[in-house]
Amino acid sequence: MTITLFGAVGTMISFFTISLGAIAIFSRMNIGTLDVGDFLAIGAIFSATDSVCTLQVLHQDETPFLYSLVFGEGVVNDATSVVLFNALQNFDLNHIDVAVVLNFLGNFCYLFVSSTLLGVFTGLLSAYIIKKLYIGRHSTDREVALMMLMAYLSYMLAELLDLSGILTVFFCGIVMSHYTWHNVTESSRVTTKHAFATLSFIAETFLFLYVGMDALDIEKWEFASDSPGKSIGISSILLGLVLVGRAAFVFPLSFLSNLTKKSPLEKITFRQQIVIWWAGLMRGAVSIALAYNKFTRSGHTELHGNAIMITSTITVVLFSTMVFGMMTKPLIRLLLPACSNTATSEPSSPKSLHSPLLTSMQGSDIETGSAQIVRPSSLRMLLSKPTHTVHYYWRKFDDALMRPMFGGRGFVPFSPGSPTEQSVHDGR
Repeated sequence: MTITLFGAVGTMISFFTISLGAIAIFSRMNIGTLDVGDFLAIGAIFSATDSVCTLQVLHQDETPFLYSLVFGEGVVNDATSVVLFNALQNFDLNHIDVAVVLNFLGNFCYLFVSSTLLGVFTGLLSAYIIKKLYIGRHSTDREVALMMLMAYLSYMLAELLDLSGILTVFFCGIVMSHYTWHNVTESSRVTTKHAFATLSFIAETFLFLYVGMDALDIEKWEFASDSPGKSIGISSILLGLVLVGRAAFVFPLSFLSNLTKKSPLEKITFRQQIVIWWAGLMRGAVSIALAYNKFTRSGHTELHGNAIMITSTITVVLFSTMVFGMMTKPLIRLLLPACSNTATSEPSSPKSLHSPLLTSMQGSDIETGSAQIVRPSSLRMLLSKPTHTVHYYWRKFDDALMRPMFGGRGFVPFSPGSPTEQSVHDGR
């Protein structure tokens, strides 16, 4: 619930805060031919955090709770920002009325829900194909290739249908990790783990190299060079709006989240809220990509206002990454000493709300390890303990219908070369 609040609702709050600030300030600065749609696009561009850079600073072993929260928020935030940006491109926002606003909200919900369902469908399709058809069952190369191609298929279908590719891939990955990954052989699991980790590292490095090369693109700096003071002022204003926009949802939503938690160990402390606020200030590849999509054509622009927005975006990305990124680690050491990380990050009670939704354990194993959890038996109990109830009924549905059909740990039939063969030989 906290990740959903921060990633979806928080992104919307940050979007409106930055957009209203841009409309109020930039419209008086005579930047160029920028309209209301451009200012709203600026809100979507700078509401996208850089989770890649943030996770390079946070470590799962040192601050597991903050790591999980910032990582989950970052992924949902990126997806929400991209969907929001795409929804803005489909409307003429110079004449805003109630009908346009309702149409925009409907289009946003359509993109979000459709992309999610497409990702889930593609993930389930990959699990069913590998489990039932046994394509390449004896070949690690074919299994790994099939998993990669099916994951990429989700992105291709999303782009073909004008949906959000990043959101589709995200939910496809969740489903494939829960079902498909358990249907392949042991060697294929190890190979896919290292292959995707390597590709991820290469992609992250390429993105940072791309941002660095953009910073050295002389053409855009020449268009904005006649007013360097204005360019610096716009970059400073954007940084201020980013600071205010993130604070506008981190602290209020943390307060609301704490109201739903009875145990003090499950609540987000004020020091943790400061770290969450600061760790999400960095802007990166998503902001750069959206800015180029909005203010350039094929990477080039000759409009003065567009050139200023591109150079200001690059300046904000570089400054936030270098300055905010380098200060995050000392801030964590100052506010969250090592002795308090474990106590505040790991729940000590089986009633914690931080238990995973898509757990890899079987239903019987979970029941044995969490027998102290009181199962809700009425609507009143459902409203009082919604997370436990959702987990409980999801596990029953998953064990009864989903995993027997699509596979998963403990639900893959034994056959030569199957994942269970290795487990039998190892005595597991």
